[in-house]
Amino acid sequence: MGTGTVEDGKTIAIISYFSIIGFIIALLMNNDKKNDFAAFHIRQSLGLIGLWVAVWGILYFVSIPFLGWILQLGLFVMWILAFIGAIQGEKKPVPVFGTQFQEWFKGIG
Repeated sequence: MGTGTVEDGKTIAIISYFSIIGFIIALLMNNDKKNDFAAFHIRQSLGLIGLWVAVWGILYFVSIPFLGWILQLGLFVMWILAFIGAIQGEKKPVPVFGTQFQEWFKGIG
């Protein structure tokens, strides 16, 4: 994987956090450049999307409104932290799962 600078990958990193479509666009944009900073945030974004799907699945079968609010709020806070990290040019993994996302999805980005 190439290196590139943080500034080169910042736009791709930011785009990756805008839904599944943004993730796909960022993945395609980084396919040619292979920027490490962008790849880091693409993996974080994929992990957050996976968590969102898992939470949605849990809440679909277990109808506990208070639990749903807490899980969704936690996901939103993780998304905000990741998004701010991308804007500021930092490689900070999201709390709790961030380092696992990098390990699990190391072949992506």
